[in-house]
Amino acid sequence: MYYLSIVLGTLFLLSGCTLHEKSHISSSVAVEQNSVEDKIETIDELQRIPQEISFYTKNVLFHDLNTTELSYEKKYFSVWSANSMKTTLKDAMWADRLYRDKEVYGENLQPLAKSFFEKNLKNANYEAFGKLNQRGVTLRHVDLRAMPEEKPLFLDPSKAGEGFPFDYLQNSSIAANKPLRLSHYSKDREWVFVESSFAFGWIKSKDFVVIKQKYSDLWQKAEQVFLLKDNIPLYNEKGEFLFHSQIGMMLALIKEDKESYTILTIGKDRESKAVYFKTKIPKSIAHNGILPFTATNINKILQEISKSKYGWGGLYGERDCSSTLRDFYAPFGLWLPRNSYKQSLSGSVVMMEGLSSLEKLERIKKEATPFRTLIYKHGHIGLYVGTLDGEVIFYQNVWGVKTLQDKVEGRFIIGKPIFSTLEVGSNLKYFDKNSTMLQKLKSITKL
Repeated sequence: MYYLSIVLGTLFLLSGCTLHEKSHISSSVAVEQNSVEDKIETIDELQRIPQEISFYTKNVLFHDLNTTELSYEKKYFSVWSANSMKTTLKDAMWADRLYRDKEVYGENLQPLAKSFFEKNLKNANYEAFGKLNQRGVTLRHVDLRAMPEEKPLFLDPSKAGEGFPFDYLQNSSIAANKPLRLSHYSKDREWVFVESSFAFGWIKSKDFVVIKQKYSDLWQKAEQVFLLKDNIPLYNEKGEFLFHSQIGMMLALIKEDKESYTILTIGKDRESKAVYFKTKIPKSIAHNGILPFTATNINKILQEISKSKYGWGGLYGERDCSSTLRDFYAPFGLWLPRNSYKQSLSGSVVMMEGLSSLEKLERIKKEATPFRTLIYKHGHIGLYVGTLDGEVIFYQNVWGVKTLQDKVEGRFIIGKPIFSTLEVGSNLKYFDKNSTMLQKLKSITKL
């Protein structure tokens, strides 16, 4: 590995420095308007259980994760090293196949007509699938859509677990300057179908740029800087805004001094050609190489991630349960898949189905290691952090707690990352005790 400046001289002279997985369908959280009575209720344990990360890390003896920067980079850049798309045409068309014959709803909460699907299928231009086969990068934080369509697709908004914020055309989201494999354009050329290292879907054509193989190869050979902060504005040499930082981003190092890193960032010119910039950032927001897995570093990363709100599929630049874990582990060099089910298979799995609640809790206490064990139920995942007064505590980014009143499901909204027990919300009047994390627990995964 080496500083990118050693091999980028020619590049900057030329540019003048101006240069399926269906994670969406399986969530168990939902939204419903709270009643007046619900609004004045609070979840007791969010006051009782400490919400400070350092409370859970202070007495833990941490050992480095079994990771290397090389193995992380291999997965991070996998769409550039591949010769073609890994996504199949059948995978790409999943949303049309799944929703075309169902009653689904649009942004006005009225049923979508069949013409919605016909229009999008025609525009998707799937006969050109895979023909571009080029390398690219995102220019800003982008939403990965299941169709070349900005507007949402909801299931029945009158039911808990459906409607806002669960737009089922939202596959995922990708931070700026992340590697892409380009498949093909939509017929109107407003959209392009892409594959990233962890998800696939449609993005706007204005939000990516093609990058030549010789330059993407240079990027991969350079030392890498891991971003440790969200929402820090990054600029080119002229002070022009490029994009915001996000935990989980990894950019090539050009040079460093005592206080700062100079990293490679990418934009595009008026002719849609890649433009390469030298962006200077303070060392306080990044790290050269992967972070040691220590209490101090865990506190730093989780504290930053905890500023997020709940964002289904990365909508509005926020995180859901699985992207929270994915971004948490990224600076430590541990690459996780994008959806909760695949994350639950990413280590040594201990099955929990068929056990009583007490047996599940005892097995977690026996088998789980704080900050290195994932707790999973169908559609939702969190991080085991230890015990408090004999209770199992885990960290989760969650939309809400399921309620049941007169056999009608509802949700008490949380909408953010929290530390909680596996039965959060048990004090609520209409708490559904049969739908808790503990009741529905399928497995834990030791990383």
